[in-house]
Amino acid sequence: MSAPLLERREFLKFSLAASSGLLVGLYIPSGTKDAFAQEASTSSFMPNAFVRIGNDERVTVIVNHSEMGQGVYTALPMLLAEELDADWGKIGFEPAPVDPKYNHPIFGMQMTGGSSSVYSGFEQFRNAGAAARAMLVAAAAEKWNADPATLRTDSGAVFDGANRRLTYGQLAEAAAKMKPPEKVALKDPKTFKLIGKAKSRLDTPEKVNGKAIFGLDIKQPGMLTAVIARPPIFGAKVRNFDDSHARAMPGVRKIVAVPSGVAVIADSFWQAKVARDALKVDWDEGTMSGFSTTQMMQQFREQAKSPGKSVRKEGDPEGAFASAARKIEAVYEVPYLSHAMMEPLNCAVDLRADSCEIWTGTQFQTVDRMSAAKVAGLPAEKVQIHTTYLGGGFGRRANPQSDFVVEAVHVAKAAGVPVKVIWTREDDMQGGWYRPAFLHAIVGGVDAGGNAVSWRSRLVGQSIMAGTMFAEAMGMTKKGYDPASVEGADDLPYEIPNLGIESHQAEVQVPVQWWRSVGHSHTGFATECFIDELATLAGKDPYQFRRDLLQKHPRHLGVLDLVAQKSGWGKPLPKGRGRGIAVHASFESYSAQVAEVSVTEGNVRVHRLVCAIDCGRYVNPGIIAAQTEGGAIFGASAALFQELTFEGGRLQQTNFHTFPVMRTNECPEIETHIVENNEKSGGIGEPGVPCTAPAIANAVFAVMGKRIRKLPIRMTEAV
Repeated sequence: MSAPLLERREFLKFSLAASSGLLVGLYIPSGTKDAFAQEASTSSFMPNAFVRIGNDERVTVIVNHSEMGQGVYTALPMLLAEELDADWGKIGFEPAPVDPKYNHPIFGMQMTGGSSSVYSGFEQFRNAGAAARAMLVAAAAEKWNADPATLRTDSGAVFDGANRRLTYGQLAEAAAKMKPPEKVALKDPKTFKLIGKAKSRLDTPEKVNGKAIFGLDIKQPGMLTAVIARPPIFGAKVRNFDDSHARAMPGVRKIVAVPSGVAVIADSFWQAKVARDALKVDWDEGTMSGFSTTQMMQQFREQAKSPGKSVRKEGDPEGAFASAARKIEAVYEVPYLSHAMMEPLNCAVDLRADSCEIWTGTQFQTVDRMSAAKVAGLPAEKVQIHTTYLGGGFGRRANPQSDFVVEAVHVAKAAGVPVKVIWTREDDMQGGWYRPAFLHAIVGGVDAGGNAVSWRSRLVGQSIMAGTMFAEAMGMTKKGYDPASVEGADDLPYEIPNLGIESHQAEVQVPVQWWRSVGHSHTGFATECFIDELATLAGKDPYQFRRDLLQKHPRHLGVLDLVAQKSGWGKPLPKGRGRGIAVHASFESYSAQVAEVSVTEGNVRVHRLVCAIDCGRYVNPGIIAAQTEGGAIFGASAALFQELTFEGGRLQQTNFHTFPVMRTNECPEIETHIVENNEKSGGIGEPGVPCTAPAIANAVFAVMGKRIRKLPIRMTEAV
């Protein structure tokens, strides 16, 4: 995802609040000069600040990114607390309200995505902590009539040369009157006490004790619950409906048509759900009633036979392929995929004549507020969004049309009272906005010495950016293709002298959007499986073949060598097992994986996954491991089990029995190894996904001598 860029490392303005506590904030300039300072001078609590220090010694970090399990409620406070020299045991957090001052430093709006929260906030939160520390030191210096340069800070207190001590809570009121520093000096990384260290997550206790509030937990006085009958086919519309039986059912308050279907509003979820199921809806099914994914993939194959829009071209791929000593062609297919968050979509709305209050787990605060305001007929500033915990997101809660938020506002307008719209698991899975299906047709060749001399990829699939506000920002009009469709293929790192990447944009009415690792989710599979096929064609070891082609890419080599070493690449395995390897860069990080698998009676079992990750400067190694391993399980579930298929326009999968997630007894042993360096920080939430499917597929070849070119893996389709 992209949007108008702002200076990534820009250190933005500070201000303060004259109150019983100290408040320091950073913000993105948004039109009114010094607007933040004007607001801060009139309030004792400013929600657009990044840190608040109270007389009770509590340090509250206000986080402008959504917590959906990826650890931002811990990692970002660690950055600030490091420079503040705070007592980690006194650190707390709050979700930020929707406000331009909390816009993403790169994307120019308030959002969470692209595995960018920590690396985009790395300097932002450190500077906020350092500025607060400077003001506290200045306050202590004034009290002691001392030179600030002679003072030191540690664990939430300021000390002088005589070891006198003033806590941050004791200094907060005085520090709020200090002039914010124009510049701050950040710590030498060698002195870090928090950054780079394993720290328990701040959000764990309340998730364990049940106090954590997710969207589904929201309750407000007088709030009703709505469940919606949505079309069985995308694009279908309500002709009419019979609600005579449903209206008489217990707890039902109202049944009304809304743009997305028919809403049943009741006292409880179950009452609304049962009444929804009792509706008789006559649908105008539209033009998708004959849609079939089998036919669609065949059309993709036909498209791939002709040249697409050129994305990258070096040398003469066609000529080199024709003259290669040995050559190979392969077609890889990946299906539509659901995000399948553990918490299905939901949104609660209290709509009044002059205001709109929303509670939901969203990744797209700015977009959702604009969309909600439009439906509510209110100025955006009259719409308040409370970001709850997200029970998973993976991109689904960053919907470019704000579908689940807009729908809830429409229902609230009809209800006339506060209402919470809940999607069932079946609603969530069949409600659209999937990872698009893709086809990769790749040809390649090696010379007589086994050196790769040619590679040409043709990709066919839907654009996730077309028709959205992001299309122009991504340069689609100028480029003629969607960069998100080809990412991970367009920057193929292998030094192959004749290389071509082409893109065909398919026009299909199935709604699609970003899914964890976005385009890398399918390009990683296709490219890393094909490089393995080229290695076999060349008669070379897959690991060594990659090494030879990556000599100009040290960070790729770093993770590749590390994962080979840690996995015991080349060492004997028990009979019936094989190893597969893959390496891929995404979201400014580098990842490699080795999978160890066996195949019994056509069933693939993954016994071990070894992961190497280079994300540059990192904050919390525990979170790095959790995200890498979670991404690997996410990728393995898709590789082994998951697909969405359509027949007669109807989605065939409804719940986890037809769209399985890897179970505990199916999970392999997973280990993560982090490359230590001082490179610029990269993302971590998504880079664990792209390597898993190709590593498993390549391991299957090592065991069975058969190639996997279609996901999910079915040995009956291996070649």
